[in-house]
Amino acid sequence: MKNTVGIGFHTDAFNSSHKSFEQCLRWAQEHDVHYIEPGVIEGACWIHGLGYFPHISLLEDPVLLRKKMEGYGVKFSQIDAAYPLSGKDGATIGVPYVLKSIAWASLAGCPRVATTDGLHKPEGLSDSEAMDLMKRCYEQIIEVAAAHGVVVNIEVHGYFTTNPDRLGEMLNFCGDTPWLRLNLDTGNSFIAGQDPVAFTQRFVEKINHCHIKDVDKTLADAARGGQTGIAISHCAAGDGVNAQNIKECLKLLHAKGFEGVFSMECEGRGGPMLADSINWLREALNGAGFEVA
Repeated sequence: MKNTVGIGFHTDAFNSSHKSFEQCLRWAQEHDVHYIEPGVIEGACWIHGLGYFPHISLLEDPVLLRKKMEGYGVKFSQIDAAYPLSGKDGATIGVPYVLKSIAWASLAGCPRVATTDGLHKPEGLSDSEAMDLMKRCYEQIIEVAAAHGVVVNIEVHGYFTTNPDRLGEMLNFCGDTPWLRLNLDTGNSFIAGQDPVAFTQRFVEKINHCHIKDVDKTLADAARGGQTGIAISHCAAGDGVNAQNIKECLKLLHAKGFEGVFSMECEGRGGPMLADSINWLREALNGAGFEVA
């Protein structure tokens, strides 16, 4: 039996080529990709207004943007509101940002919002203090998420979330709720020195959205075990040392009946590297038994 899933991409792929969000929509339409995942900003900036920024502002009307996206045949898989919640400013800056993103997402027809922790041990806090802070943050966030019917995903990206035991605690911050789930990131788990396959096995029940990210051998040799996250992969999926791990993760997710979206995260180089990555991902998903919507 083939589980039906979606393929998308994070608009980070077009950061370096200074595309606008609408240009990302046009690229998705041209390449038969029906899901997109942008970052969100609260407010406006000149680079966004001039069309050199591939993400969206919470000042934009979510319903009008949704209608524009429908014209391209593209939906949101998730919006990225991953301001770190583990530091001292997690409650004062991160929480309001995430709460506004949830309300915006519900009007935009977006089913998920990504959140995360910081890349490093929080300055001035013990690990237990930071975990307590994040628990209070997520309790407030999930109350709002449940009211709006939007899933909040914790992304594997930082000091706590790349530690499987700490991540397990975080996923249980709010008890047995369907509104707090996991965004697996195959590249971040790998660069942190973890095994992405073991990560998938442990948390497969909680995975709601997945970032597909390969890792260049040079980067892996230099940084694996010394970093907790990669801003964006600079090699196409299938060309790095994490490719076989990704394939094994896909098999585990298929066996569990996953029916979400796989969001490609890599440098686009204006589009060609992203296109190569998506072509590889289509083949890998087919090999794992998935059917792509």
